[in-house]
Amino acid sequence: MKTLALAFNAFEEYLTQNPPKIPSFHPYFEVALWEMVLNGGKRFRPKLLLSVVAGYAPKSLEKAFPIALALEILHTYSLIHDDLPAMDNAPLRRGCETLHKKYDEVGAILAGDGLNTHAFYCIATSKLKPTIKVKLTQLLSYNGGVYGMVLGQALDCYFERQTLPLEQLKIIHTNKTAKLIAASLEMGGIIAQCNKKTRKKLYNLGLDLGLFFQIRDDIIDSTQSEQEAGKPTHNDGMKNSYVNLLGIVGAKREAKAIQDSILTQLNALNKRTNIYLDQLLQSYFTF
Repeated sequence: MKTLALAFNAFEEYLTQNPPKIPSFHPYFEVALWEMVLNGGKRFRPKLLLSVVAGYAPKSLEKAFPIALALEILHTYSLIHDDLPAMDNAPLRRGCETLHKKYDEVGAILAGDGLNTHAFYCIATSKLKPTIKVKLTQLLSYNGGVYGMVLGQALDCYFERQTLPLEQLKIIHTNKTAKLIAASLEMGGIIAQCNKKTRKKLYNLGLDLGLFFQIRDDIIDSTQSEQEAGKPTHNDGMKNSYVNLLGIVGAKREAKAIQDSILTQLNALNKRTNIYLDQLLQSYFTF
C-alpha cells in the first residue's frame, strides 16, 4: 500500500503543478479555471484509476497521471455546472464558495466548459501509445457525455418534483454518477493493458460503486450538516433520491446490498488490485 500512497501524493503534486498556462488578460478566468480543482475533493476517480494501474501494471503509474487528471477535471466541470443557479444554485462546494458566487455565472459556465475540453487535451498529450489514447478518449467521452453523465443530469433536472419508480431512479443515477466511476476503473485497466474480460469486470464493479456512492450521498444529504458535508445539505427535497423514495432505513438497506456485491466483485480481481481497492473503499463503507 506504501507504493500506492506515494502515487496518490505524487498525483496531488502533479495536479497542482499542471494548470493550463493561458496567455490572457482576463482579470480572473485563469485563476477561476483551476480554483475548484485545487479546492480539494476526495480525488476518488483518479484514485480508482491509479489503484487499478498499481495493481496490474505499477511501472505505468507515472504515465497514468495525465489520465487521472483528465478524470478529475472532467468531474470538477460537472460539479461547477451542477452548482449553477439554473441547476442547484449552491453557494458552497468542497468547503469553499462556488465560482458563480465568488465571480459570476458566465465565468463559472466557461470555467466548466474549459475543464471539460481540457480533459481530452490531457489524454491527447499524454505519453501513452496512440491506440491506448483513442480507447481512453472513447471511454471517457461516452461515459461522461450524452450516453452517460450528461444524460443522467438532464433526466435528474427534468424530473424534479416528480416521483419516479426505483427502476427509473437507478437509470438516472447509473448515468449521472455510476458511469464515470465505472469509466475510471476501466480506464485504469486500459492503461495497464488488461484483457477485455478484466476490463469488463472493472467496469461492472464501477457501476455498482457509483450507485452505492449515490445512495450514500443521498443519506449524507439527509443526515449531515453543511459543515460536516462541506457542501449544502438537506437540499434534495424536490429531487428523485433514494431517501425520498425508500426512506433512510430503506436507502441504507439498498446500500448494504450493493456493498456486499462490491466486496464479492473485488475478490474476482487480482490479489494486489483487490487489496488496493479494498483499502481505498473501506472508509466509505461506514457512514
